[in-house]
Amino acid sequence: MLLSLAFGFVASIADIIGGLILVRRNWETRYLRYFVALGAGFMLAVAFLEMVPESVHASPRLGPILVLAGYCAIHLLEHTITPHFHFGEETHHEYFSSRVGYSVLIGLAAHALFDGVAIGSGFVLSTWLGVLIFLAILLHKVPEGFTVASVMLAAGRSRRTAVISASVLAAATMLGVLIINLLPSWIRVGLPLSAGVAIYVAATDLVPEVNREPGIKMALVFFVGVLMFLILRLLAPAL
Repeated sequence: MLLSLAFGFVASIADIIGGLILVRRNWETRYLRYFVALGAGFMLAVAFLEMVPESVHASPRLGPILVLAGYCAIHLLEHTITPHFHFGEETHHEYFSSRVGYSVLIGLAAHALFDGVAIGSGFVLSTWLGVLIFLAILLHKVPEGFTVASVMLAAGRSRRTAVISASVLAAATMLGVLIINLLPSWIRVGLPLSAGVAIYVAATDLVPEVNREPGIKMALVFFVGVLMFLILRLLAPAL
């Protein structure tokens, strides 16, 4: 429990760091795209090769249905509550009223909640799976905090509100970890739902940001993320 809480806390802090990066503008935003590409590749690999198989193993009949349900739920959420947003700095101020800004916050908080559920579920099953899921989530946490802060500024909110919004994502992540630690039997539902959410976030939210970058460089970073996972998996018996 303490281990999963510690890793969940680190992932949560990354959300806040992302918000601070935008507010202080002390890092070129183009570098965040590399985290997005790396995280997309690593997350997809972890979801398909670890989270989905573990979900099916834990619940052969219900697991695949819940993976699909997690994917569909976030798809519905993003096309109803949180339209018009993407990962990265938001420059289209005309799309973002104050109401839309808070809607995006709600949508990203739902993502963050399942990030925490995924981390907690992974550690309930094994330390190895927990660390893998943590790494996959950590790689997109800074861009996530950056995104919500950017949307808040585009909606006309203050820099303080932008950082608070990133902190809300951090709190949602920790809440997800706590839920699974207090109710570990929920992993039969939490892990497959989180797997579906992870697949959606990686394939639908992150990969399009990779594809926005011209040339092959960003695509190669995506494949490096996949390769990182495969190398870690090969080295697992020695770790």
